Amino acid sequence: MRKTKNYFSLTMCVVLCCLVLFSITIVKCGRAEIVTEAATMDTPRKSLDEENYSYVIEGRPDPFKPFVSTKANIPLGPDPNEIVEDSVELSGMRLFEPGQLTLVGTMLSPQKEIALVEDQTRKGYILKLGMPIGKRGIVTHIEPEQIIITETAKTRAGQEVKNTVTMRLNKEGDK
Repeated sequence: MRKTKNYFSLTMCVVLCCLVLFSITIVKCGRAEIVTEAATMDTPRKSLDEENYSYVIEGRPDPFKPFVSTKANIPLGPDPNEIVEDSVELSGMRLFEPGQLTLVGTMLSPQKEIALVEDQTRKGYILKLGMPIGKRGIVTHIEPEQIIITETAKTRAGQEVKNTVTMRLNKEGDK
C-alpha cells in the first residue's frame, strides 16, 4: 500500500510539473504576440501621397455609376408589328384553340365535309368548313386524314398575318 502511495504522489508531481511548464510556454507565446502587435503599431505607415498612388481609368467602368439603371428602356410608341386582339365575346367553338382539340374522324360526302373532334374531357364536337374556331381561326380544308385551320391576325399597322394549323388524325395505337 505504501508503494502505491509513492507511485501516486510521483505521478502527481510529474503532472504538476508538465502543467507548470505548459503554462509558462503559453504565457511566453502570448507575450510574444503582444510584443509583435505593439511593434507593428509603432512603425509609421506611408500615406497615399508618399506612395504616389494614381487610379487608371482606362478600360474600367465608372465606380460611381450605378450597376442597375432606374429607367427602363420604353419605346416611344406602340409596336406597329404587335397583334391587336379583337374585343369579341367568344362562344361555341371559339372557346377552344386548335391545340386543345384532337381530331377523331372525318366524314366526306359530295354535299358536306364534316370533322369530328374531342376535347381533353373526351367530349365530342362537329366542325364544318368555314366554321370559326379559337380566337382567330377558320376551318378551311377537311381532308380524309387531316383538317387545316387558317388563323388570321391583324397588326397595329393593319397588316394581316396568316398562320395555318394542321390537325392530323391519329392512327390506332398512336398517341
